[in-house]
Amino acid sequence: MTTSALKSAAPTGKPAPGRPPAPVGARRPPTAALSFLAAAGLLVSVVTATLFGSADIHALDVVSTILRHIGLDSLAPTSPLPGLHDALIWESRFPRVLLAAAVGMALAVSGAILQAVTRNPLADPYLLGVSSGASTGAVAVLLLGVGGSISLSTGAFAGGLVSFGVLLVLLGGGRVASPSRVVLTGVLVSQFFAAVTSVVLMVSGDANSTRGFTYWLLGTLAGARWEGTAVTIVIILAGVAAVQFFAPALDAFTFGWDSAETLGVNVTAARVWLMVLTSVMTAAAVAASGAIGFIGLLVPHAVRILAGPTHRSLLPLSAIAGAVFLIWVDVFARTAFAPHELPAGVITALLGAPAFALVLKRLES
Repeated sequence: MTTSALKSAAPTGKPAPGRPPAPVGARRPPTAALSFLAAAGLLVSVVTATLFGSADIHALDVVSTILRHIGLDSLAPTSPLPGLHDALIWESRFPRVLLAAAVGMALAVSGAILQAVTRNPLADPYLLGVSSGASTGAVAVLLLGVGGSISLSTGAFAGGLVSFGVLLVLLGGGRVASPSRVVLTGVLVSQFFAAVTSVVLMVSGDANSTRGFTYWLLGTLAGARWEGTAVTIVIILAGVAAVQFFAPALDAFTFGWDSAETLGVNVTAARVWLMVLTSVMTAAAVAASGAIGFIGLLVPHAVRILAGPTHRSLLPLSAIAGAVFLIWVDVFARTAFAPHELPAGVITALLGAPAFALVLKRLES
């Protein structure tokens, strides 16, 4: 797969098959300006979201606390906070905000990739059955005691990878003839592991454990702590960085697998690597937060409207947009009905359904 051949695959003005062309005269903001605004919005969101909670803490105190904990004491604009407030920011609020950003990144980028690989505008990160496998792994640890001292998140991550392994076996190692085969196999794997999860819940679960597992499955970031959050962030950031190298191949995929092959793309290798990366990121996200829907479906379409379909800009902008979106969804989930907290997945569904309807209307116009 040569670099020149991949670059030639990037669409430059021609709409992909099945995708309506942009309206005549429509102008998009410059990519550099969008990137700057997105990065600034993410930074502001991280700091501002850390302010929300039961204790009233000033923004400069939040910045100072973070700077001190990363070894930049000389740059801190205010004096140290009392120990309780310091721990509240560094041990509770800040890792939760960072986890929301990482999970939003993983889901948005994975959705954008799978929509291109399968040429299916309804593809989302859970298309390959990873979330169902993660649910099976989580319920196996929670109810069956599989793995002894293994945590629920570790069990969920392992379950997600196992389900993806089953998918690869059914696809013959990724050697398939059409995108529809990938989609249908993903549905098969997802339904199988969902059935296994249901059987385990019915046979081994009691009312309390079933309620707790259902709450986790709906998607929540309440369990964010540095020990698990740091690992999740590293996995997701590494995946987001790695998929950038496949941006030219993803541009070629929008013209179809056969066309991408003629443009010099090693379709099988690129497809397998992209599915591996999206599955690892999705498994890490689901293990940390449960299944949070609509981000991987909605965000890539919204970003395409603003930045166009070229993946060199679509992927990083989707990552930032997904991060900002989930940060504020989580803020709403934990403050709107305080002291009660709603699952983040419920909020994304309530907001995502009408928002996606607007995006579809915009794409059809």
